[in-house]
Amino acid sequence: MNIRTTGILKTLFPHLIWDIPSNEKNIYLTFDDGPHPEITPEVFNILDKYNAKATFFCVGENVNKFASTYRQILSRGHKAGNHTFNHLNGWKTPSDEYYNNIEKCAELVDSQLFRPPYGRIKATQAAYLKMHYRIIMWSVLTEDYNKGLSQEQCLEKAIKRTRPGLILIFHDSEKAQKNMLFALPRFLEHFTQLGYRFPVIPL
Repeated sequence: MNIRTTGILKTLFPHLIWDIPSNEKNIYLTFDDGPHPEITPEVFNILDKYNAKATFFCVGENVNKFASTYRQILSRGHKAGNHTFNHLNGWKTPSDEYYNNIEKCAELVDSQLFRPPYGRIKATQAAYLKMHYRIIMWSVLTEDYNKGLSQEQCLEKAIKRTRPGLILIFHDSEKAQKNMLFALPRFLEHFTQLGYRFPVIPL
């Protein structure tokens, strides 16, 4: 998903949560598509080094398979959010099926936060889900999963677009592993030196 697509989504869904404005130097790190039994613990170690917390939007089937890794998200002081059970595309999924899949994830992930996979959600689905969840979108998509993006480009893109109060997406997934594990510690180092903090989403 590129900048243009993100801009269109913001126009279509202005009432969803795209950032958290604040006078403080906070950056809200989020990770999608985990938990992963090897990659997610690597993320924990990097976050610990910079005293950073993050919000992990978890796919239910991964929580089911890797329950101990999921429990570490919470025990380490991070936050979890619902990312559907099977990583469904809301544009391509009948709404009843979509809601049922979210509720199936909710049986494992006790959270009022929801992020639609791919950022793809119908207006009717968003209206319904807003009655039950805080729908968390993003300010910056790092595209760490993009094989056409080098590690350095991923890092540069994340740094260049960051400002106080933004919500930034990385992915704790195999597809994103190479770029994410390169960019994340360097991103944290850069903004730690500038006096930023990295709290969980406070909603």
